[in-house]
Amino acid sequence: MASKYHGPINRTRRPISILIVIGLCCFCYLIGIWQKSGSGKGDKLALQVTEQTADCNVFPQTTLDFESHHNYVETVETSELTVKRFKSCEAKYTDYTPCHEQDRAMKFPREDMIYRERHCPPDDEKLHCLILAPKGYTTPFPWPKSRDYAYYANVPYKHLTVEKAVQNWVQFQGNVFKFPGGGTMFPRGADAYIDELASVVPIGSGMIRTALDTGCGVASWGAYLLKRNILAMSFAPKDNHEAQVQFALERGVPAVIGVLGSISLPFPSRSFDMSHCSRCLIPWASKEGMYMMEVDRVLRPGGYWILSGPPLNWKTYHRVWNRTKENCRAEQRRIEEHAELLCWEKKYEKGDVAIWRKNINGKSCRRASANICQTKDADNVWYKKMDACITPYPDVKNSDEVAGGELKKFPARLFAVPPRIANDLVPGVTVESYEEDNKLWKKHVTSYKRSISLLGTTRYHNIMDMNAGLGGFAAALDSPKLWVMNVVPTIAENTLGVVYERGLIGIYHDWCEGFSTYPRTYDLLHANRLFTLYQDKCEFEDILLEMDRVLRPEGAVILRDGVEVLNKVRKIAAGLRWDTKLLDHEDGPLVPEKIFVAVKQYLVEGDEDQSTPNDD
Repeated sequence: MASKYHGPINRTRRPISILIVIGLCCFCYLIGIWQKSGSGKGDKLALQVTEQTADCNVFPQTTLDFESHHNYVETVETSELTVKRFKSCEAKYTDYTPCHEQDRAMKFPREDMIYRERHCPPDDEKLHCLILAPKGYTTPFPWPKSRDYAYYANVPYKHLTVEKAVQNWVQFQGNVFKFPGGGTMFPRGADAYIDELASVVPIGSGMIRTALDTGCGVASWGAYLLKRNILAMSFAPKDNHEAQVQFALERGVPAVIGVLGSISLPFPSRSFDMSHCSRCLIPWASKEGMYMMEVDRVLRPGGYWILSGPPLNWKTYHRVWNRTKENCRAEQRRIEEHAELLCWEKKYEKGDVAIWRKNINGKSCRRASANICQTKDADNVWYKKMDACITPYPDVKNSDEVAGGELKKFPARLFAVPPRIANDLVPGVTVESYEEDNKLWKKHVTSYKRSISLLGTTRYHNIMDMNAGLGGFAAALDSPKLWVMNVVPTIAENTLGVVYERGLIGIYHDWCEGFSTYPRTYDLLHANRLFTLYQDKCEFEDILLEMDRVLRPEGAVILRDGVEVLNKVRKIAAGLRWDTKLLDHEDGPLVPEKIFVAVKQYLVEGDEDQSTPNDD
C-alpha cells in the first residue's frame, strides 16, 4: 500500500532537492567571487584596518589651484594637527641667500676668492621665518618671453643698467627690464656670437648638449643656447654686480651662485661638452694653471673650451686694459702652455675669441712633466680644496676610443645606457635596473600630470629635483618648455655623472644647508624619498623653510615618501601656509608610499597675517 501511494511523491521531491542543492552551491560560489573582487564588506574592513594602522590621513581628492592669481588663498588646516605657525622675516631679508651673505663673507680672506665661496650659518643662526616677496611681485613672464623681459618689482636693482649700459646687458623700460641679448664680448648679440662659435664647435649637431658658463653675468649666452637645445649651467659670484644670478633665473636660465676660488666646483668629472668664459675675469694663467685644470676635470674628453676677452687680442686692447704689451703677451703664453699640458688642441683664434678642444683620450698626450692628481675619486668634490693637478683620463684600449665612453647624440642620449652604468661604475645599478627606473619615472610623471595639469607647460619652467637619483624624473619630463636642476645630495649614492651622461644638468648639495640661489627662483620642486634620506641628519623644518625660500609664490611642490614621513612634513607645511593634499600611490591605497602635493601662497611684504608670532 505504501509504495502505491507515496512512490510518485518521492520521485517528485528528489529532482527538487537536487535543484535546491545546486542553487545553494551557485549562490555560495557567487558570494565568494563577490568578496574576492574587493567589493565585499570584508575587503572594506581590511582596508579600514590598514588605513588606521598606517595613519595615512589622505586628504580628499580636492583640486588644488595651480594657476597664478596673486591673492591670498586660505590654507587647508587639519583639526588633528598642532601647527607651528612661522612668522615673516624682516623686509631686509627679501633676497636672503644664507650661504652667500655679505656680512658673513667679509670675515673670510679675499685671497683666492675665498670670501665669495659658500659660508653657511651655524644652526643657532639660521632664520626660522618666511622670506616674503617684495611688494608688487608678479609671476615672471612665460618662456620664451622671459628670456627678454623681467618685471622690475621682482628684481628691483638698476645697478647693472648703469654699469653695463654700453655693453647691452640689460635695459630699464617702464616697469620691466629688457635683455637685448648682448654681452661685454658679443656686442652684436648672443645669437651672432654663438653662430661664430658654431663654425668650430658642432653646436646643433646633438653632440654638444651640456655647457658650463663661468662668470656668466646675466647668462645671455646660456639663454640663447636653450633654443638650440643646449643646457648651460651658468654661475657667477654674489658681488657688487648686484643680482646677476637672480636676473638669470628670473629670465628662466639655469644658474647658481658660485665662483672659481679655492674649492672644487660642485660637479662630477667629465660632465660638460663645452665650457665658456666671456670676459669672466678668472686669472687662468695664475696658480700654475689650477683653474684651467679644474675646467679640464669637468670637461668631457673631446669637449671644447672657449675663451673670449683678456688677454686675447691684446695688441688692440692693452692700452684700454691699462696693461703693457709684454704683460699681456706673457699671460697668453702661459695659458697656451697650460692648455698644451692638459692636452687641449687649439682649433680657432680670431679677434677676441679662441677655442681649444680636449683630446678624446690620453694616448696621444705627450707631457714632459705634469702633476697628476692622486685621488681615486675625482667626483668627491664637496667642500674639497682645489689642487693644481691634472685629473687623469680613464684608460682606453686604443687611440680611437673616447675615454670614459662615447655618448650618443642628443636626444638619443637621454634614454641610452650611460657609460658609467654600462661599465659598472655605479654601485647597485645595472643596465636592467636603469631601464626599469626609466619605465617607473615615465609612469610617475604621467600620474603627476593628472594631478597638476599644467606640468609640462611653460607654467613650470624652472624645476628642481632635490634627490635626482639617475635623473629619471627630468628625463621623463624633458621638454624645450622647461629645464630641471638635478640635485644629488652629498649623502646619497653619487649618480650625478650618470645625470650628465644623459644630457641633463645638476649639482651636488647638502640639504642641511642653504642652496646657492636667490629666493623665488624655482617654479616647482620635486623630491623622491628626500626626507627619509635626511631623517636623522637635520631638521625637516630647516629643509622645508629652504624649499619655501627658493620656491616662487604660487609655485608647486611634489614629494614622494613614506606616509609617516609625509605626515610630519604636512604638519610643518601647514605652518608655512602651503595649500596641501596627500595622494595615494599610483598603485593604490595599500602602498605605504604616498604623494604630497602643495602650492605656496602668494604672500608679499607687509601682509598682516604674517606678523603673527610662532605658536607651539
